[in-house]
Amino acid sequence: MLTIELSTGIISVRSDQSTDFSALFEMAERSNPKRSFLFVSKVLGKHIPVTPSAMKASHHALAAKIPTDLPQPILFIGMAETAVGLAAGVHREYTRSGSQACLVTSTRHPVDGELFCEFKENHSHATDHLIYLPEDPQLREMFLNARSLILVDDEATTGNTFGNLYQSLLTAGLSNLSQIITVTLTNWSDGALAKRLDIPVNEVSLISGAWSWQPKEDAPIPVMPSVNVTARGLAPMAVQQNWGRLGCNQHRLTLKQDGSSYIGKKVLVLGTGEFMWQPFLLGEQLEAAGAEVYLSSTTRSPIAIGMAIKCGVAFSDNYGLGIANYMYNIVPDEYQHILLCSETPASFIDPELLAYLSRGKATLEVIVHD
Repeated sequence: MLTIELSTGIISVRSDQSTDFSALFEMAERSNPKRSFLFVSKVLGKHIPVTPSAMKASHHALAAKIPTDLPQPILFIGMAETAVGLAAGVHREYTRSGSQACLVTSTRHPVDGELFCEFKENHSHATDHLIYLPEDPQLREMFLNARSLILVDDEATTGNTFGNLYQSLLTAGLSNLSQIITVTLTNWSDGALAKRLDIPVNEVSLISGAWSWQPKEDAPIPVMPSVNVTARGLAPMAVQQNWGRLGCNQHRLTLKQDGSSYIGKKVLVLGTGEFMWQPFLLGEQLEAAGAEVYLSSTTRSPIAIGMAIKCGVAFSDNYGLGIANYMYNIVPDEYQHILLCSETPASFIDPELLAYLSRGKATLEVIVHD
């Protein structure tokens, strides 16, 4: 049993497994009145820097738990923004054995494509998600005729977001589904989704259990910045959407960077918002070449400093939406090189972020996806 006291209440988490909680996550406090606790993953590469090899190990461990004899076609859906990279990683590991599956990730950034449905993540700082149909005709056919649905997120607490997505998919016309597999790093929903839906649900996670929340009387109500924006910003987006929003079934590094100069150096590869998978592939390549690589990402998730969040910085988003973005647990002096990866032009990156990352000894480079 893990019990953590926050300013707004006390959260208790139990698991029937012997897995060490501290190896997978730490707790933090959201700046969010709807839900003030947050499980901060130590293997996700989003809020805490982590090596590509550690991330890949979690991808492999989760993929190995997914049944290999699922009814075809198989559709993976990853949840923006936090689990975009996780979904791609699990999809890649699962399909290494030869299984065919289409991957689509939800998004809060409209793109040029055919919108299939929308759904809500009710407890989130940004509730609205969009799901687009794949561009490729073969992948689109797999999507529309999917029989097995694999939903990927970093953690599950109630199962409500997965349930909302499933209902939206049904309403939009996905009528052949015969089963759902949820894939999360941690799952505290205690089987709630299976009890709610009229379709078989198989839950896959690295650790699972249940949680309880005891609110504090007269606790201060967290103030949440306004980041619930699902719209096109002023910044043009990369032409290549080859990692999820518009469907994919293969994973190829298309970020251009010569890795030879980083051998033996400590390097931070930093994604931006939903743009996490291509930075992972770059970090993986640099690690294989002999660099000491850590991965992390900026986010629109407002989190209080404390516990898992040792430090943080706020700045404006790089999509030209005019909303706050954040970066956590990054101390530039700890790295020799910082590679900031973006799917929008470098001119839209906030000078405040660039100035922070340029402090100290680290050499900062901005890499833009075409």
